Amino acid sequence: MTFGNRESPHLGRLEPLDPRKVWEHEARDFTPWLLNNADALADALGLDIELTAAEHPVGPFFLDVIGRDLTNDCVLIVENQLSPTDHDHLGKLVTYAANLDAGTMIWMAPQFREEHRQALSFLNQFAGESARFFGVEIAVVRIGDSAPAPLFKLAAEPNEFHAQASSAARVSSQDLSGKPALYAAFWEQFLERVHLEHPEWTRARKAPAQNWFTMPSPFSSSCPYSFSFSQGGLRCELYLDSLDPNQVRDLFERLHQHKEAIETTFGAPLQWEELPGRRASRIAAYLPGDVTRADEHQTYVDWFISTSARFRAALEPYAR
Repeated sequence: MTFGNRESPHLGRLEPLDPRKVWEHEARDFTPWLLNNADALADALGLDIELTAAEHPVGPFFLDVIGRDLTNDCVLIVENQLSPTDHDHLGKLVTYAANLDAGTMIWMAPQFREEHRQALSFLNQFAGESARFFGVEIAVVRIGDSAPAPLFKLAAEPNEFHAQASSAARVSSQDLSGKPALYAAFWEQFLERVHLEHPEWTRARKAPAQNWFTMPSPFSSSCPYSFSFSQGGLRCELYLDSLDPNQVRDLFERLHQHKEAIETTFGAPLQWEELPGRRASRIAAYLPGDVTRADEHQTYVDWFISTSARFRAALEPYAR
């Protein structure tokens, strides 16, 4: 078909497929695939995540997948099934969450019964900002003879307004300056620029009402790039953390051995802070400023983005 002198483009049609035609068995096929394709789930959630192990033991039971929610810095768990949702898997999700002190819970299924969708909404309502429950619908599509592609859709997600309102109320009871609202507005502006200029940095979509924001780094899930409003002003850093203080010390010392080369590439001296008495250390750059100076927010966004780009160029050659 032509329109004027232009030919109409030939477009294919999305064809839905039965997920069981792609993954015949949940434990043998879907769970291992998900463990190796965390990015597909991360895109649906709008979070930076890391999936670390399948069939994780919880007493005599086994959780499908465990990992970390890097955006919210907490344990993440996934319970999945290739059949419509049922009470059994809902009970497992809550049981595993309680025993693993998880903060982000994900239930995946091809079809969510309305009763179970309401159950997740109920859990989100009472969890507030301390935990978040997601329902993710598993779908598969293809166009013509193309390879099947996963299509994950959110069937249930945290009540963002409730979580932000709870956070603002708690912080405002101690800080009457209205900073939570300023932080949320600032990080929203910051995220918009990051998604436009450096979409590979983060999958996070929600702007937090707090003074810090993190993104994953290639060093480890416990060593994120962090952006914050600290007592010393704006701080852009690689935050080195681990349950094992020896790992932090070793990584800090390994990077410090290349201090001259790192700072040459970065283009300025950096602050190398070992943080005595704490298990963490940081490598940081600072800029005077305060979130209450709303007229400077664009300047602050520019500084965070340019400084982080220089950080990555200087530090990542030494990641392994």
